[in-house]
Amino acid sequence: MTLFGKRKQEAPPEIVADPPGWTRRSVLINVDPVRLPGDLVLPADAEAVVVFAHGSGSSRRSPRNIEVAERLHRDRLGTLLFDLLTEAEAEDRERVFDVELLAHRLEAAVRWVWRWPSLGIQPVVLFGASTGAAAALVTASRVPEIAAVVSRGGRPDLAGEALERVTAPTLLIVGEQDPEVLELNRAAARRIHGETKLEIVPGATHLFEEEGALERVADLAAGWCATHLRGARSGRLSLSDVI
Repeated sequence: MTLFGKRKQEAPPEIVADPPGWTRRSVLINVDPVRLPGDLVLPADAEAVVVFAHGSGSSRRSPRNIEVAERLHRDRLGTLLFDLLTEAEAEDRERVFDVELLAHRLEAAVRWVWRWPSLGIQPVVLFGASTGAAAALVTASRVPEIAAVVSRGGRPDLAGEALERVTAPTLLIVGEQDPEVLELNRAAARRIHGETKLEIVPGATHLFEEEGALERVADLAAGWCATHLRGARSGRLSLSDVI
């Protein structure tokens, strides 16, 4: 079984000038009793927002999630990367694997996005890695308005019985050289009632550190969003539908 360590110190993202019309904000998401820092990026005319749920030992500054987010921006998809745990909580193993807590905070972040001024009620996609994928699936089981879910090297087994209640189209991406996690994803795919696809990245291990592996993950995620946001865009939600 893949082991998950403590949160690593991750370098802040490089700051580059955005194209005209983009919004890039450092934000705080209130989830009583904590305030969770996040980074919101909205390309001009963003057509949806992808909310990221990082894995154990990581944070909103996960270089892998940032790379995927940058790829999604090219398709006019906004992104929210935020910390699921405070720094103190991230040192507590019980908190790190408390999927109920992580899902509660992820759902709060989704509803925060729907309240963002001037954005409107855009479709939301969840992108989860490792334990964050379990939180994404639990959230999707509770919030039927979620447009789609993408899991990267995820632990969907940790979502438990919530898997049977997931109806959002779900893409499970796993490295070919991550055999135990691959089997867990195969089993999960059989339990999810909504449209589900398992994509295996050739030669990739759990963290997709091999050349071209993460680029493949980003392209798969972008393609899944493009396919499944078409219907979501045609049926816009009102605030009363989601809050």
